[in-house]
Amino acid sequence: METFTLQIPEQDKFSEEELLRFCEANKDLRIERDEFGQIIIMSPVTSFFSNQNFIVNAFLGVWVIANPSLGYAFESSAGFTLPDKSMRSPDAAWVRREKWDALTQEQQQSFAPICPDFVIELRSKSDSLSQLKLKMQKWVSNGCQLAWLIDGIERKAYVYTSSKQSPEEFSFESKLGGGSLLPGFELDLGKLS
Repeated sequence: METFTLQIPEQDKFSEEELLRFCEANKDLRIERDEFGQIIIMSPVTSFFSNQNFIVNAFLGVWVIANPSLGYAFESSAGFTLPDKSMRSPDAAWVRREKWDALTQEQQQSFAPICPDFVIELRSKSDSLSQLKLKMQKWVSNGCQLAWLIDGIERKAYVYTSSKQSPEEFSFESKLGGGSLLPGFELDLGKLS
């Protein structure tokens, strides 16, 4: 199954509370909302790609545990409400501590109304590379400072930053680094084979 978009009439678009209730009632579905209020339902990934996601989150998790004062990490079930009103769920995300701590407890327990500072999206067989590249640009235009698109099919990675117009491309023989945003964080793409 590919991505499926539910067409929601303008007058019936979900409020934040309605979207949260809809997602809670459909816990087995991977759900996002685009900037136009349309509901996107994504198919589950295969075991191979789930393993890649686990490895990526493990690397990020180890770094976060070693650097607890810098921020918080989130895995693929977390949703964020972005400035363009979309609700997106990256495969991995990280938010600076001061940004997260500025949210109310109610905001933290919903689809947090912030854009993560760092996101990772992984391409699986059911994903369109062109659609994922567009999604990465949307992450950056909504305030994400560093975004990695990891394509396990073509064995490439694309690094998007808020300071560059075009992404940098890397092979799976490379290591990606978190730069000054995530000092010392590194992902060896070869571990995703």
